[in-house]
Amino acid sequence: NIIKGRQKNIKMRTMGKDKVFAHKITSVKPFEFNTEVAEVFDDMLTRSVPLYKESIRRQAQLAAMFHRPGTRIYDLGCSHGNLGLLVLDRLADKDVLMVGVDNSMPMLEKYSGRLGKTGAAGHNVSLVCASLENVKIENASVVLLNLTLQFVDPGMRDDLIKGIYTGMPGSGILLLTEKIISSDPLWNDIQTQFYKSFKLDNGYSELEISQKRDALEKVLVPETLETHFRRLEGAGFECIDVWLRWFNFVSLIAIKK
Repeated sequence: NIIKGRQKNIKMRTMGKDKVFAHKITSVKPFEFNTEVAEVFDDMLTRSVPLYKESIRRQAQLAAMFHRPGTRIYDLGCSHGNLGLLVLDRLADKDVLMVGVDNSMPMLEKYSGRLGKTGAAGHNVSLVCASLENVKIENASVVLLNLTLQFVDPGMRDDLIKGIYTGMPGSGILLLTEKIISSDPLWNDIQTQFYKSFKLDNGYSELEISQKRDALEKVLVPETLETHFRRLEGAGFECIDVWLRWFNFVSLIAIKK
């Protein structure tokens, strides 16, 4: 379940248009990161996640800023490598060991296809197919959770974040991007309306939005921003802040000093 390689290029794949939920589905099944989704994932991301490209670009810069030589970078829920490859590019002149973890083999196969044996010197990448709660973080200075924690069983999230903190032997950062909810019903409704408008503006139909929402129910479980702060503080992170937000999408930085 481990795929090793070296950086080959950092270009995002040209994938097909997302039509996964474009046709009426009699019985909507729980959302999966399967082969069908992997083939259209870039289109799905850019049309479904506000500020996606800006977010991963700045996360790559932050990762490069805090990476310490001799330590690991963990990309948890790495999917097909958009963020990981940007990080490697930022650290092109450094000796880097990156561990990408995802429980979707179709995604990792796409990622592997973007890695080759003759890439930038010093860029070693291990891709591991596993559930995040089964991965032990070791000797890390940078950990990335980009739109990932929301798919982890809520009962396992505290231990996962604690394991990340413990797996940093010295200083380090955790970069966490999530879809969130609000404890205020009115604000929650406003955010939901704006997010729906965002997807409609990007060409999704009412049917696609409705069916995908049904597929993600109980699969993607968002939490409040306050919950994320409490969890990060409880794990031991000393400096926590929001560095990017768009209504119900937020990017946080948590620093271990």
